[in-house]
Amino acid sequence: MSHPWAWVGTSGWSYRHWDKTFYPDGQPAREHLPFYARQFCTVELNYSFYRLPDHTTFVTWRTAAPDEFLFAVKASRYLTHMKKLKNPEEPLQRLVTNAGGLAEKLGPVLFQFPRDWEVDLERLTVFLEALRAYPHRYAFEFRHRSWLTDAVYERLRKANAALCLPIGWGIPLDVQLTADWTYLRFHGGEHGTNFEDKELAPWAERIRGWRGQGIRSFSYFNNDALWNGRPAATANARRLREMIGVQATRLTFSGHSLQRDAVSTHASGPSGTRCASDAESHS
Repeated sequence: MSHPWAWVGTSGWSYRHWDKTFYPDGQPAREHLPFYARQFCTVELNYSFYRLPDHTTFVTWRTAAPDEFLFAVKASRYLTHMKKLKNPEEPLQRLVTNAGGLAEKLGPVLFQFPRDWEVDLERLTVFLEALRAYPHRYAFEFRHRSWLTDAVYERLRKANAALCLPIGWGIPLDVQLTADWTYLRFHGGEHGTNFEDKELAPWAERIRGWRGQGIRSFSYFNNDALWNGRPAATANARRLREMIGVQATRLTFSGHSLQRDAVSTHASGPSGTRCASDAESHS
């Protein structure tokens, strides 16, 4: 198995306004995830933020996606917004147990903090300690500027947890690496839902630079609304992959098996390219 160094996808795949604009006209909802997974190598689960699915649902999603697909999981707001990380043991265990249904397809877990919650170092420290019981990739999206401090970064680095880099919506941004990987969320462009090339270009350059440092990146576009008749998220995700400018892989279904084809990120076609891969980028 080849391990991609630049994972690019969207935040969610199930939107009614994507019917006919991304998904083929008349395609049943049960076929949306397999169709999406032929276009992208990863997706961020937003649904789990509002309601944590049961283990069986995660298993269903896992079986619907190809072998080298990854699901990033957004942790339940019950943990981050209602409890604000207080007494995290039980909700953490439930999150890990349920999301464990994804097995090898479980990608990073994201904790999105409330906009009005100011920094609480003690609670963060206790929470990071609780996470040690479940070794994995964890990312933190802080939406109040008071969290963007050296003291917080020090604790994240000690845990090899990523500081999420949010782009747009006026969310405070500090481009810092706190782990040997990083996590980006593209919420909206400077002039609307869509990201223009001049906005994506600096991030494509950073991703290429991080590759040279051995840093893997996970990028998700949260701008699901339509722009010029198509989802901005899918268009922007494809464009970012092109701007990264390396070779990638396309995984295609052949019966119940997967076939790998090396393709250029500048190639066009119905499936497009899915993710930047170490194996191909060295060829």
